[in-house]
Amino acid sequence: MSGVWEHLALGMGVAFSGINLLIAAIGGLIGTIVGVLPGLGPINAVAMLVPIAFAMQLPPESALILLSAVYVGAEYGGRISSILINIPGEAAAVMTTIDGYPLARKGMASVALSISAWSSFIGSTIAIIGILFLAPALASWAVAFGPAEYFVLIVFAFCALSSLLGEQPVKGMIAALTGLAISTVGVDSNSGVYRYTFDIANLSDGIDFVVVVIGLFAVSEMLQMLEKLLKGYSINVPKSDRKLFNLSELRKTWWTSIRGGLIGFVVGVLPGAGASVASAVAYSSEKKYIEGRDPNAQFGKGDLRGLVAPEAANNASATGSFIPMLTLGVPGSGTTAVMMGALTLYNITPGPALFEHQPQIVWGLIASLFIANLMLLLMNIPMVRVFAAMLNIPSWLLVPGILAISFIGVWALNATNFDLYMVVIIGIVGYFFRKLDVPLAPLVLGVVLGNLMEQNLRRALSISNGEIGILFQSNISIGLWILALAVIVIPPLMRRWLGGRKAPAN
Repeated sequence: MSGVWEHLALGMGVAFSGINLLIAAIGGLIGTIVGVLPGLGPINAVAMLVPIAFAMQLPPESALILLSAVYVGAEYGGRISSILINIPGEAAAVMTTIDGYPLARKGMASVALSISAWSSFIGSTIAIIGILFLAPALASWAVAFGPAEYFVLIVFAFCALSSLLGEQPVKGMIAALTGLAISTVGVDSNSGVYRYTFDIANLSDGIDFVVVVIGLFAVSEMLQMLEKLLKGYSINVPKSDRKLFNLSELRKTWWTSIRGGLIGFVVGVLPGAGASVASAVAYSSEKKYIEGRDPNAQFGKGDLRGLVAPEAANNASATGSFIPMLTLGVPGSGTTAVMMGALTLYNITPGPALFEHQPQIVWGLIASLFIANLMLLLMNIPMVRVFAAMLNIPSWLLVPGILAISFIGVWALNATNFDLYMVVIIGIVGYFFRKLDVPLAPLVLGVVLGNLMEQNLRRALSISNGEIGILFQSNISIGLWILALAVIVIPPLMRRWLGGRKAPAN
């Protein structure tokens, strides 16, 4: 234990140097701005800053602090557009739209923004504490996850998704299967076979996630707003009288943020699982947990707990993803993979030897993560009213403005007109899905998790020469199968049992 404090003191000395404090503040601000803009996301921001950091000849610890602050800042920023205009800034913020946007339409935009910033800070803090004390043990546990375990983990995520399907599970299942179908478009990476491309060359690389998200959320939302305007309806959002959440709301959501942070941290440790999985599992788990105890819960209609859980989880996951990178030299996410590439520019190889030979890099990064999160909290809370003022922009200006920013984000992907056509087509499909009350969150999660699910299943079956029993061999797989079965079977049994108890006696 004393060794941990000594290392932390070393890290604080690095993080509290004047240049590194300034770098953390600048990185957090850049990340927040990037997170707000649909289509960019943390991985693009970090990738663009790598050559800049190297060209500036920053020391390796300072470069890593800059990139990490951008990463964490983007996770904070992604919630802003999700809450205010129902457009996720990046993949992990998809779950935030489910309750965040209804809260904004109720006139609680400032409250939602402030409490989401607080829960993001709590989630990141939980992950930082976990890194301090549990990194080596958790890293060795993460190594135990092979392709079979990852496949079952994603199956569990989809089973947990059943709680998002509401009272119309068939529509929700259609949405999830549509997302899985979209994820299969393109050249099969194993066999080289073209799948569902219809001889269209632009589809050979598949349909980019950004195109799907902006079409489903930005374009379809704007079409709905336009429809209301053409019918003469005024789109008015009630103004919020409060700038911050109150003590009652903090007490109501405190344990939700703790549970979300713990789930996010555990998922973040798993290489490749990502914040999208973490936020989905956290939201689903919290919804099941709360609805079993609080019949007045309003998940999906503007419940603060439905906002806090995914926000705490995705920030904890982003921070937790540094564990496999630092301890094993295995990227925990796409963004940390880019960071590993940045370290190679300095001839530094992440892994166990890094702790011993260059501890100032590891512990400086860990200390700066906490400082960056504190800076982001102090930066985001005062700007709540500024962000919320976006809702006061007239619709005739807001609609084309959002569409312009969204289309710029899509064009930046590949600079092709085809992506613009696709985003319009997907937006029209999303518009009709909304008219038919088909939930969009399962569709997006199907796109996010589909490829990961397929690849891990194929790897597992390749290892076992086609024997499906490999999916049930390890204790981890068996435990996850039990959990997946439990989240499907227990809720209806509980509802039936509670309904029987409430039924009047004859």
